Amino acid sequence: MVEVIKIDVSSVGLRIDRWIKNNLSKIPQSLIEKDLRNGKIKINNKKVKSSYKLKLFDQIYLYNISYKNLSKKKKIFIPKDKIIQETENDIIEDNSDFIVINKKSGLPVQGGSKIKENIINIFSNSIYFENTKPYIVHRIDKDTSGLLVIAKNRSTAQQLTSLFRIRKIQKLYLALTFGNINKKKDIIDNNLIRYEGNKKILERAITNYQLIDSNKNFSFFKLKPITGRKHQIRKHLVDLGCPVIGDKKYFLNKPTKNNQLMLHAYEIKFILNNKKYKFQADLPNYFKNFLVKNNLKEKDF
Repeated sequence: MVEVIKIDVSSVGLRIDRWIKNNLSKIPQSLIEKDLRNGKIKINNKKVKSSYKLKLFDQIYLYNISYKNLSKKKKIFIPKDKIIQETENDIIEDNSDFIVINKKSGLPVQGGSKIKENIINIFSNSIYFENTKPYIVHRIDKDTSGLLVIAKNRSTAQQLTSLFRIRKIQKLYLALTFGNINKKKDIIDNNLIRYEGNKKILERAITNYQLIDSNKNFSFFKLKPITGRKHQIRKHLVDLGCPVIGDKKYFLNKPTKNNQLMLHAYEIKFILNNKKYKFQADLPNYFKNFLVKNNLKEKDF
């Protein structure tokens, strides 16, 4: 039994393996590869690799298989190609060991029970990780924009994770906040509270901050976290009396028309395999527009 499917313009440019997952069934990549090798799936009645990109009027031949009837123990979410391509466009560094992306606000690093689109899921289906998988070596909050490093292999992931743990990776954040302060430069060094069940845990957290510019309503900061506690910068800025604009978790008293969290991971520096790396991520347009609208200047960071 042979089933023939004609490709229309909506599928042009898609890889054959991605087309199968999107249109027939969310099946393991290994099974698609096997059926392509064995000739159970052909394009124009010829064998192709999984990386083959579909062309207009191509015909997909399916020999004695029906993916639609395969039972699935777990439903796997496959991101839309548009989302994958848009996220790939945010890559600012790509080498054999890792990529660096300028992550958009609102995109989580990992998924959850109610979260489908996330960095791991997207790059697991990206050509940049075609023969491997994405290794997350650090995290930034879902609503924080900016730099995220993703390793391409276990060895690099272990090295980068170790560098983060021993504080050999320097990060610089930019934040727009409500309020202003008299002390333009200082170190915040205090204990932050977190809970494990009903157990209250105190963790020392250290952040260097410097005021870039301010007016009577808003302040523009650069911040260097020395430790890496959860929501450290956001909590420290609340302690400082300058909560981050758009922070719906730690500051709810001053709603604005802007719904974006004005916190951006701007710069990251580290040494890996005796090579120095330094990356910077452009501010999002909504961040830049807020600076201009409120006469806050982008000075030397």
